[in-house]
Amino acid sequence: MSTETQKMSEPFILCDGLVKIYQIADLEVVALQGLNLSVRSGELMAIVGVSGSGKSTLMNILGGLDRPTAGQVRVGEFNLLKMSERAINRYRREQVGFVWQQSARNLVPYLNAVENVELPMTLAGFAGREKRDRAEDLLERVGLGERMKHHMRELSGGEQQRVAIAVSLANKPALLLADEPTGEVDTATALTIYATLRTLNEEFGLTTIIVSHDPTIARHVDRVVAIRDGMLASETRRQVRTVERFDEDALNSGGDGIVEEHEEHFEELVVLDSAGRLQIPKDVLQQFSIHGRALLDITDEGILIRPADNEDVEAPELVAQEQAAASRIQQAAAIGGFFSRFRRKKDG
Repeated sequence: MSTETQKMSEPFILCDGLVKIYQIADLEVVALQGLNLSVRSGELMAIVGVSGSGKSTLMNILGGLDRPTAGQVRVGEFNLLKMSERAINRYRREQVGFVWQQSARNLVPYLNAVENVELPMTLAGFAGREKRDRAEDLLERVGLGERMKHHMRELSGGEQQRVAIAVSLANKPALLLADEPTGEVDTATALTIYATLRTLNEEFGLTTIIVSHDPTIARHVDRVVAIRDGMLASETRRQVRTVERFDEDALNSGGDGIVEEHEEHFEELVVLDSAGRLQIPKDVLQQFSIHGRALLDITDEGILIRPADNEDVEAPELVAQEQAAASRIQQAAAIGGFFSRFRRKKDG
């Protein structure tokens, strides 16, 4: 295998045993506990999970905003765990684009749309016509060619988010991170934002990760990974299949009466880690009354998991693990709220 072919087959993002521990006073909170994740170059994917699950922590690490405590994390040719502060600042400025839920974090209110898009390029040292041409081109691509000279107060929430997407792409990043980009807009506007992200992903080959609570996000991305208790829990893949059906109108028009339609198919997979552990969705466990311990049977079709004979007997060590996991989620959510309030105070 040639070096070029090997590079193409390697994941663009690789997280191996990623651990993040926050410490405030005497309190330690494990936000990520041995998370493994790989993302292909040019992939459009989403990360979902309840508050405190670790999804925002993961995004901050991938964006160079935070450092992991242990494990490995690579983005392209960059080993984020070993980079100096100066190198990580440059990585964040040149390699990553950010789109935040709150428009105040994305845009400068006293600048118009094209000036907002130009600002990151100005800070990176670009000047002259090249800067203006790229800013105008990006605004055209997000459907705001007629709104370039409008200030933020003259734009709707959805239009502001599309300006923010253009701003995030100003310095030609390889990775786009969007944190709840549709969290403050209505359903119709959310569809426009998702369509914009999909178009830019295809046009630029841009690796795009969306952190979201939107239950319909799987319809707008290639893959959804769910994080629970700081670990990868499940993965949902979207596949588009072509099916044929009979159509009388097509037959009457002189054709053979067969038309092709595209159907979306969603496949949910549980994730098996290197130690052989998997996280089974809680609703499945409840459906089959499995808790504490279970039996594994080897069948012709694979492995069958079923309730143990003494399933009503709680295992004390497992109860303790569940209580510890619940405590970690509460503590992580509290820390997330603290940092959110701190950022709002700082922005104000």
